[in-house]
Amino acid sequence: MTHLIGVFDLFRVGLGPSSSHTVGPMRAALAFAHGAAKLAGGVAKIRIILMGSLAWTGKGHATDVAIYAGLAGMEPATAEPDGVFATATAAQQAGRLDVPALGQVEVEIVFDRITPTPEHPNTLRFEALAPAGAVLRAETWFSIGGGFVLREGERPATQSGPALPYPFATADEMLAMAARTGRSIAGLQRANELAVRPEPQLRAHLAAIAATMEACIERGLAGEGILPGGLKVRRRAKTLAARAAERAQRNTANPTAAMDHASLWAIAVNEENAAGGRVVTAPTNGAAGVIPAVLRYLKTYHPEAGPDAHEDFLLAAAAIGGLAKRNASISGAEVGCQGEVGVACAMAAAGLASALGGTPTQVENAAEIGLEHHLGMTCDPIGGLVQIPCIERNAMGAVKAITAASLALAGDGTHRVSLDQVIATMRQTGLDMHSKYKETAQGGLAVHVPQC
Repeated sequence: MTHLIGVFDLFRVGLGPSSSHTVGPMRAALAFAHGAAKLAGGVAKIRIILMGSLAWTGKGHATDVAIYAGLAGMEPATAEPDGVFATATAAQQAGRLDVPALGQVEVEIVFDRITPTPEHPNTLRFEALAPAGAVLRAETWFSIGGGFVLREGERPATQSGPALPYPFATADEMLAMAARTGRSIAGLQRANELAVRPEPQLRAHLAAIAATMEACIERGLAGEGILPGGLKVRRRAKTLAARAAERAQRNTANPTAAMDHASLWAIAVNEENAAGGRVVTAPTNGAAGVIPAVLRYLKTYHPEAGPDAHEDFLLAAAAIGGLAKRNASISGAEVGCQGEVGVACAMAAAGLASALGGTPTQVENAAEIGLEHHLGMTCDPIGGLVQIPCIERNAMGAVKAITAASLALAGDGTHRVSLDQVIATMRQTGLDMHSKYKETAQGGLAVHVPQC
């Protein structure tokens, strides 16, 4: 049985700036706090040790802020950004935090850049300590990308859940299933989703995700000022949008208008993400701008697709994202930015091709083109912040996705390189890639560009 990795997994509402370094640690902290509740009255201190990539770039990704919020009982999907930062600031100033069921406890967060992390580069260890210092409860967690977390000793679900009507674990299996049944890729994904939950719930989630993406673009277009973190990066989505509108009012030809808009929409989302705002993990926060930008491009420049085009778009995108997660990774700390912006580009390209009526082979080809041309991309955030080069990489990823879909739809679906081959290449490239290029800020632009 193939476990479904679907729209409820790959598209989740959370907070910026990072799914693996912010959302995941918040979820792990919340789970640990729930488990430690049985120790009420005996816990004096909680110590959290961040290792690997979390230690190297955790400060820039607000990992410590997220952990305070999670211990305080906050959920990424519902927590208000201002409340998250206020809780962390108060706890840091007081040296104590009000943890549900445990009361006021001391919290210590250690950034351990020495201990090896052989199981996963994003490793956290939680310890609940008695007044005398004895460890009452200890758990090790891994933030495995896209906001997914895993407790040590557990394994990702691979065989659980109801039987799927159209299970596929590879792109070749997906295409064979589509050919045999006459269904589209979005149709296969929809049927599998409906085996897990009722149609009203599925459609409501798809509508909510699309609406949240739209709202994030609008907030980003309205945002002004300097992004937090010390790089002094100025928001520019609002200015870019104003210039695009002014040019449109002059009624002069602009052959790049569609691409200009896609770029600024992606930038708007990732500026919101960098500011710690509410975004949709798609499939990660660092790549959160690609899919919303291409989805708005679809609505703006292809109204013939219809009012429900977002459903086929997101379902086809989820089918591709699930393949990438299952057979490689969507974590920058594991495979570099090819697994984040690269996979987001592939998902968006497939979604766009599907919504525009592409055949299954054209949709798979669009995804293959999008991912192939991100192979080898490193994750090298300057200052450990999801700002440079991350924001512009989303703009480029959105434009590449549109180009990939256009190329695929211009052909008949026949192509030499398969999506499975590109996913396998991404995985191997990630294994070969030095750790300094995988979200540690120890290589690439992170060390060759001054931070001041």
